[in-house]
Amino acid sequence: MNRYSMDEFIKSTEQQDKGEGFFELETERVLEVNLNGKVWAKAGAMITYNGQIKFEREGILEHGLGKMFKKAFTGEGASLMKADGRGKLYLADAGKKISIIHLGEGESISVNGNDLLSFEEGIDWDIQMMKRITGMMAGGLFNVTCKGPGMIAITSHYEPLTIRVTPEKPVITDPNATVAWSGNLQPDFQTDVSLKSFFGRGSGESVQMKFEGSGFVVVQPFEEVYMQNSQG
Repeated sequence: MNRYSMDEFIKSTEQQDKGEGFFELETERVLEVNLNGKVWAKAGAMITYNGQIKFEREGILEHGLGKMFKKAFTGEGASLMKADGRGKLYLADAGKKISIIHLGEGESISVNGNDLLSFEEGIDWDIQMMKRITGMMAGGLFNVTCKGPGMIAITSHYEPLTIRVTPEKPVITDPNATVAWSGNLQPDFQTDVSLKSFFGRGSGESVQMKFEGSGFVVVQPFEEVYMQNSQG
């Protein structure tokens, strides 16, 4: 077969059934959902599907008044859609790399609101606002805490790196590069004046997230711009 023929192109890019279950990585940047029921996904993440699937925007009161008020405060960043039916659903988000995590009973993870791609209907989730730095944010920085059992899919720009947090070794990260962290950790925020001076006036680099305790934090080799750049 000719290396550049139409048949070779189709063969090298065609969808394949890998038999990996409910969530399956069709490629490292495309998530296949083998749907027979319901799943939650980031609004706008659907790229294609087959079968009988109905899509609905998250209802205002679907998850109770508490989450409705939080979503109103965090804006569109945490908007979800529900897919209901039977078939194959394919999700992606701006070409970002996808990681699948199966949360066991009692396990939890907090994910940056922009990096949560999809989760099973049985996942218990809640939106948490980063209150201490709300005034510094362009549109707000928030995270979604997901509790198992069940599967979730998260995204990152390029390959994620997970750093262990121990009582002896706290971990400090750039908020713009932070993807997720273990659900038992509560990050604090600090300002590094020397970094602010080094990177320029009002640089977002001067605000850092500090994780203390026992757990892990996931970062990406890319900075999504959430911090406001003050020129004052």
